[in-house]
Amino acid sequence: MATTLTPKENWLRLGRGEMPDYVPCYTMGGAWPPSGTKTLRDPTRGAMLPIFFRRPEPGASGPPASFTNMWGVPFVTNAETNFAGLPEPDNFILDDITKWDTIVKRPEIAMDPDEYDWEALAKAALEPIDREQQAVSFGMGDGPFGFITSLMGFTEGLIALVEEPEICCEMFDWLQKFYEPYRKRAIEAIKPDIYSMGDDNASKYAPFVSLETFRKTLLPTYMNYGAEARDRNLPVHFHDCGKCEIYMDDYFEVGVRYWDPAQVTNDLLAVKAKFNNRLVIVGGFDFVPDINYNQVSEEYVREFTRGVIDKLAPGGAYAFLGGYLGRSDEMDIAAQINTWITTEVDTYGFEFYNK
Repeated sequence: MATTLTPKENWLRLGRGEMPDYVPCYTMGGAWPPSGTKTLRDPTRGAMLPIFFRRPEPGASGPPASFTNMWGVPFVTNAETNFAGLPEPDNFILDDITKWDTIVKRPEIAMDPDEYDWEALAKAALEPIDREQQAVSFGMGDGPFGFITSLMGFTEGLIALVEEPEICCEMFDWLQKFYEPYRKRAIEAIKPDIYSMGDDNASKYAPFVSLETFRKTLLPTYMNYGAEARDRNLPVHFHDCGKCEIYMDDYFEVGVRYWDPAQVTNDLLAVKAKFNNRLVIVGGFDFVPDINYNQVSEEYVREFTRGVIDKLAPGGAYAFLGGYLGRSDEMDIAAQINTWITTEVDTYGFEFYNK
């Protein structure tokens, strides 16, 4: 297939509701091994600014067993989560939402916005990115659902959202106002193509909160975070796992034009039809074979990948996102499976609209 579109142009075309030349392969910043093929991988690249403490980098002995984030929440890691950090069970720092302002304080590590050299930070963040080839994404701010559940745990956090919505909103409003001046200065310096947001507020089979509670407590913060994007006519890329399709109308009003990982428990074809190419499905890939992963054949993996593209790519408004993460002791198997997946997208997906 002959195309003059760069990965960046092809990706941004999707966000405008236009037909792409080929199916992009989005990888959340290159989470899987390179496929060895050329043009369509990683159409976006996040500009990372090291201005707040998130979690320590892996050391010589591997990922940290525990760490504390800038809000004082202790996190733990283990092999079962591939060393992703999760709030430490039964060690939450807030047990009464009405007292949030005695616990949630401006992080000591956060300097005044005027103390940062924003131009220098932006230059360093953009240095490894080819802006001709990749769309730059940027976002800043804890998702309100993830924020309250990390402070209080799921049980107490959910109860607080239902029983004390006004107080929860007070805390979320404080949170977004804390981030606002940093966000404005960073966007002015970076000049991103896409604004990124995210909040995992749904389980595999259902959202964690009703639409009523969502609109009362969480949506105002999303709207505030998205204001910078709407004011600059930037499309919003929103990460939300689980069955969250009930929130899509509101997300669209926030400015969301790309949604990942768009998991298969949602009715993705219905969502795609409803928004008529105005909302890009990024994902729709749930690789759970009927046999052990180390017995999966290359053809099985490639056929499965083609099936996802055949289902979701017709008519546009689709980008591939998927793979096998694997357990920490299965990295060689995961690398092989993901190479088969990504090379299939790079070949079959690259020619899909030319069939």
